[in-house]
Amino acid sequence: MWSIARSTARKGIFLGDSEPYDAVVLDIGLPKMDGISVLEAWRRNGRAMPVLILTARDRWSDKVQGFDAGADDYVPKPFHLEEVLARIRALLRRSTGHAQSELTCGPVSLDTRTGRVSVSGNPIKMTSHEYRLLAYLMHHTGRVVSRTELVEHLYDQDFDRDSTPSRCLSAGSARSWMSISSRLSGGSAIC
Repeated sequence: MWSIARSTARKGIFLGDSEPYDAVVLDIGLPKMDGISVLEAWRRNGRAMPVLILTARDRWSDKVQGFDAGADDYVPKPFHLEEVLARIRALLRRSTGHAQSELTCGPVSLDTRTGRVSVSGNPIKMTSHEYRLLAYLMHHTGRVVSRTELVEHLYDQDFDRDSTPSRCLSAGSARSWMSISSRLSGGSAIC
């Protein structure tokens, strides 16, 4: 996920058009070009990533303008961080076809709200990296997920995806998945 608040509007349009973001938090009060124009450009260019507008503008007409431009959610400031995070989790779930906070795949359950994983009701302990890997794969059940896609979604934007450490981390992801898989299913396929 990327926040346009860290950038200029023009760079935001470019990044939104060229990077595969899971979701974007967008401030509409940007200098030189407002965030609504950025969002409209993304939607004109066919970009469908979920967008949550987080802004100081709280009039009903501002909200309507944001939704009409293609926003999926709108949160005026001041806000509670927990609420914004819950809204982002909901956007991510719905964008991958899940309505509930608990994802299931065979006997495996992952609760995106609490961060807990269980197999047949028995809790499983995981590292944060293992959790992110499992959550990403469970959000995308039923399709092949490439190494490149995993690296893009598991690591920071500034991470050099073509570096030797990236290949090592990718191998680490494979080892993590093997570790997760063996703990979740006793070594057999789980989904």
